Amino acid sequence: MQTYNNQNFFLIAGPCVVENEKITLHIAETIDEICKRLHIHFYFKASYRKANRSSVYSFSGIGDVEALSVLAKVKAQLGVPIVTDIHAPEEAAFAAQVADVLQIPAFLCRQTDLLQAAAKTGKVVNIKKGQFLSPEAMQFAVEKVRAAGNPNVMITERGTCFGYQDLIVDFRGIKALQRNNCPVVLDCTHALQQPNQAEGVTGGQPELIETLAKAGIAVGFDGIFLETHPDPKNALSDGANMLPLLQLEGLLEKLLKIRNAVV
Repeated sequence: MQTYNNQNFFLIAGPCVVENEKITLHIAETIDEICKRLHIHFYFKASYRKANRSSVYSFSGIGDVEALSVLAKVKAQLGVPIVTDIHAPEEAAFAAQVADVLQIPAFLCRQTDLLQAAAKTGKVVNIKKGQFLSPEAMQFAVEKVRAAGNPNVMITERGTCFGYQDLIVDFRGIKALQRNNCPVVLDCTHALQQPNQAEGVTGGQPELIETLAKAGIAVGFDGIFLETHPDPKNALSDGANMLPLLQLEGLLEKLLKIRNAVV
């Protein structure tokens, strides 16, 4: 799955969910322009539907077909690979019509049928490490994809449960993840979530995104995952832990300096 220059990190970024065509295209175009200037390989990420929300009243999407058509337009206009989540085996083939990378949500990373369905599409499978799993345990999720005949897999670290309403990233785990001989990615936004709030809306600590990202590059993660939005306070999903889009270029420039220093 060598679709990036391993002398540099790659970026998986975009809004949490497809909100509408206009804002999705704007975010994708902005990130693409930045990454081209900085020579960073870019995957555009947006969920076509959010199945895991704190409240039944939370926004979950504009409709599967419509959202996937928006992602198809991003791909056609910009030529960037698309990452999107799937939540059930029957979604794999549907999402694979557009997506280049099928992402397995952290809470579902042990679901054998889901992993195998994603693998059988032939697409890259990005498995998010469960908040409840050790880094060592991710070898079994990776094996499920490979046993289904698909070598194209990567793992994303997104924090570990730390009490009821917090997460922590244990950077010691990168060595165990790297033993799977696949790209390893650090999710710098979801790792800063503060889930299960009494109000039914997930909180976050976006002021620490830069700190996590810098540490991730320094210890050797191959990719950085983050969600970004022009106006996080008014984003329809996960706004509390998003990076403002205007801050993205400055952050990536700092990460490149660190990468160049440690390669």
